[in-house]
Amino acid sequence: MKHNHDNAQSEDLQLEPVRFEFTHPTATSVSIAGTFNDWNPTTKSMQLLENGQWFGETALPPGTYEYLLVVDGQWIADPLATDYVPNPFGGRNSILEVASSLARIPARQRGKIATEKRKQTQVPMSLA
Repeated sequence: MKHNHDNAQSEDLQLEPVRFEFTHPTATSVSIAGTFNDWNPTTKSMQLLENGQWFGETALPPGTYEYLLVVDGQWIADPLATDYVPNPFGGRNSILEVASSLARIPARQRGKIATEKRKQTQVPMSLA
């Protein structure tokens, strides 16, 4: 079962910032592979901060994604994930839900923001 951003409402949706955190005191490399990068473990490397604290940032369209952490070549579920699904290899994939920033804005303000965005993207017509 693969999830990706196919459930997005519109191609005009903004990318939303996503931060991954992981702690492993002896890891020498950590990356993130999932439906958002075709399960490629080389495109989303995490950075070591200190004391085994790893972090990674990306931006994704709103949607539901499956992913795993790749720690020194071993594929593992994210221990900080709140939801998982079984994968075809007998393990489980972590689930990431990326919400639109508009979803965090009160409903009465969403229409105003959408109207303002439309005004900003309209090209003025010249009078000839």
